[in-house]
Amino acid sequence: MLQRRQLLSAAAALPAASLITPLAGPALAQPAAARTLKYVPHANLPNIDPFTNTAFVARDHAFLVYDQLYGMDEQFRPQPQMAAGHVVENGGLLWRFTLRDGLRFHDGTPVRGRDCIASIRRWGRRDAFGQALMARVADMTENSDRVFSIRLNQPFPKMIEAFSKVTTSCLFIMPERLGNVDPFTNITEAVGSGPYRFVANEWVPGSRLAYTRFADYVPLPSSTPSMTAGPKVTHFDRVEWHIMPDAATAAAALQAGEIDWWEQPTADLFPLMQRNRNVAVDVINGTGLIGIFRPNHTAAPFNNPAVRRAVLTAINQMDSMTAVIGTATVQG
Repeated sequence: MLQRRQLLSAAAALPAASLITPLAGPALAQPAAARTLKYVPHANLPNIDPFTNTAFVARDHAFLVYDQLYGMDEQFRPQPQMAAGHVVENGGLLWRFTLRDGLRFHDGTPVRGRDCIASIRRWGRRDAFGQALMARVADMTENSDRVFSIRLNQPFPKMIEAFSKVTTSCLFIMPERLGNVDPFTNITEAVGSGPYRFVANEWVPGSRLAYTRFADYVPLPSSTPSMTAGPKVTHFDRVEWHIMPDAATAAAALQAGEIDWWEQPTADLFPLMQRNRNVAVDVINGTGLIGIFRPNHTAAPFNNPAVRRAVLTAINQMDSMTAVIGTATVQG
């Protein structure tokens, strides 16, 4: 839900990414002098490590701060992002990647092949797709600052799909010193090469996060923005995340114009928001979400298969989904 006074060319499938990547969605209008977007995410961000924290809110934070070697377009096709491209040799056992020129991290250091290797190695210890890849990796080598190679002991044709995945954990590229942090220990600073800097001294856990435009960000020189692929265009000098204690508080703040964007309102508040002419309600993730009912099979009575079968027989899927999302219709 968004205040109509915003200036944002469109909304995206990934809430945080849509602050920087215009995609199919609502056109909004905000005075040109308004350079800060105030956003309410669906959850608090407990830590800033996109590899150890698999919550979507950590991914959304990371899409502001970091960039990927490959992005995913709206047709779910990988597209070069930080990478200028790659070549595959030796029957699929050798992959050589070349980085785009001029990429720099927020600390001013250039993005190098060794940074990519360290990031891939750390991500590959935590992510299931990454683990499948790393089980086939013989070695990774930096050929030059802008070129690195991955040699496999057996082919892995889904390499680029793994690098461009948009579900957690995504492969984000961070400096080598952070990539070398133990993958089961949280990093304590967020330094990427993405379009926004994380303002660490303004982070109040459970309350607020802030990001400022990274002046040295190097977007793709051509192509069209599409989901996480293509040039990322920053429409705001500053982005603030405001964590709300409950849905009613967020709804009141949105209607009062104290915030600009509420990512996930509760279903019972859809009708109220839709009646407010100053609020736009829209579906910004056309792929939807999958709901799963999973009894704890290790505890009684659900450790009994007969009980689980009886519960599944008694549950009506439509009733369950209506209880979660309600009956209000939102056109996306």
